Amino acid sequence: QVQLVESGGGLVQAGGSLRLSCAASGRIFSINVMGWYRQAPGKQRELVARITSNGSTNYTDSVKGRFTISRDSTKNMAFLQMNNLKPEDTAVYYCNAALFQTGIIPRYVEVWGQGTLVTVSS
Repeated sequence: QVQLVESGGGLVQAGGSLRLSCAASGRIFSINVMGWYRQAPGKQRELVARITSNGSTNYTDSVKGRFTISRDSTKNMAFLQMNNLKPEDTAVYYCNAALFQTGIIPRYVEVWGQGTLVTVSS
């Protein structure tokens, strides 16, 4: 009963910028962690950035200084501002959330979005 929907992917030249958005909806009691992952062809899915409910952030080394994760807890949304994009950033980007969903007995679940494609040309 919870879904994540990503938007903002597309084609951009190296050095350009994109902002990804993730909207969580459904029976959400509280969201603990939201994160962005990416998966390039032939590669395993990797963590790009994550943000906790208290605002703590973590980034993979390859994006530090270029990407910024943020969230709007009142709207159950997360964002990934990507600057100075490089061809190696090309991947499908997935939003992820670890949250409590409402119910007779609340459940702590991990939810994935469908993904949005980011392509960075040389």
